[in-house]
Amino acid sequence: MTLSPTFTVSEFIAVCNQSLEYAFTGIVVEGEVASFKINQGKWVFFDLKEGDATINCFIALDNLGVALSDGMRVRVQATPKLTAKGRFSLTVRTILPLGEGNIKKSFDELKRKLVAEGIFDPAKKRPLPANLNKVGVISSTNAAGYLDFLKILDNRWGGINIYTVNTQVQGLDAAAQIIRALDYFNQQGQVEVIAILRGGGSADDLAAFNDEQLARAIAASRIPVITGIGHEIDESLSDLAADVCASTPSNAAERLVPDRQTIQQQVKLMIERVHRQILDQIDTARATNRTTMQQLTQTVIHQIELSLQHVQETSKILDSLSPENTLRRGYAIVTGKLSPGNVVKITTSDKIITTEVKNVTNR
Repeated sequence: MTLSPTFTVSEFIAVCNQSLEYAFTGIVVEGEVASFKINQGKWVFFDLKEGDATINCFIALDNLGVALSDGMRVRVQATPKLTAKGRFSLTVRTILPLGEGNIKKSFDELKRKLVAEGIFDPAKKRPLPANLNKVGVISSTNAAGYLDFLKILDNRWGGINIYTVNTQVQGLDAAAQIIRALDYFNQQGQVEVIAILRGGGSADDLAAFNDEQLARAIAASRIPVITGIGHEIDESLSDLAADVCASTPSNAAERLVPDRQTIQQQVKLMIERVHRQILDQIDTARATNRTTMQQLTQTVIHQIELSLQHVQETSKILDSLSPENTLRRGYAIVTGKLSPGNVVKITTSDKIITTEVKNVTNR
């Protein structure tokens, strides 16, 4: 007769938990939230319901990551456990709301909370670095959005060093993996900007980017973060927390680097504009020189005319004072010694007279 093993209560619970952890590592369970409550500001308790079936759930408040309320449908990743009081429960690691309505409700509640804390404050946003050399990328390397990002980045500029951390971009593990990638880039300090990328998808597919801890990690990053998540109409908490929110992965590439062809065209136009300005300045200088020479010539001619006028006036004065003009006015010039008995010469305008001095009287 084979004897069954005998356990104490605590031993049996421990064996059961070992068996459950081994058999159901990382199980995922979906259901509707009921009896949601927070105890002592640290612990979260709720039930997952599906019809008449109910499972008790537990998670630490710091790990919650989403806003929950009764009636929401969620997917949880958890480990089944038998409590010390003999109750079966799930120890939850991560939670994702399911369905557009539940995701929107969780998003709105968390957004109000983080806005009140200033997590999304525009004053804290940093501009993207110019002249990028090193970009850190967090994405699934198999995703079309990631490949589009690389293609556009290379076509627009090229020569950028890309450092990629491959992560899940949807599902229960996605947020935690992206947070670890952010921590890695910040610890390395090698890149100048971090791009978080995920192409389009349903609300369920993008739900990981509404994780509270991920939003906080993005806002706390020492390196500027740009997000390119989903389509243009999609908005997530990660987008709100980022320094720059691009509408798509392709738009993120466009926001990071300028277009080489556009820059080349701008440079060409600038060179042409400068060339025209130089030619205009040369023409202006030539015209100015011509004007200056004309002004100088006119000034010299004017000075010459003034000098000629002065010479003519002086000549007239000198001419009026000449002996000939004096003789023509009826005067005469007497040469010789004016004393009685001497012969003197008298010159008039038309005659020369020789005569003897008979008498000299002082006036």
